[in-house]
Amino acid sequence: MVVANNKRDNFKKEDIIKNIHLDVGISVSYAGRIVNDIISILLSNFKLNKKLKIKNFGIFTVKKKNKRLGRNPKNNDKHYISERTVVTFKASENFTKKIKENK
Repeated sequence: MVVANNKRDNFKKEDIIKNIHLDVGISVSYAGRIVNDIISILLSNFKLNKKLKIKNFGIFTVKKKNKRLGRNPKNNDKHYISERTVVTFKASENFTKKIKENK
């Protein structure tokens, strides 16, 4: 398994492609097409349903945040935070257990 080896220790799409290439034995370009196709399928379904549930992983949900008054904690300046759409993630119990086991 390939571990992130960049400055910020982020796991990137290229790392997933490398893992598929090394574990399955298919070419890097074909593994890249598979990863890109999976991501596009997930995104298109996510746009339609506003919710994406992946068993034993978690649920991604689109939420709308209303405009609200916020303040800067350093200098107490008040300003309005604009209305926006955000994506939230709730991890499944199975996913959470696996993370806790690997600590």
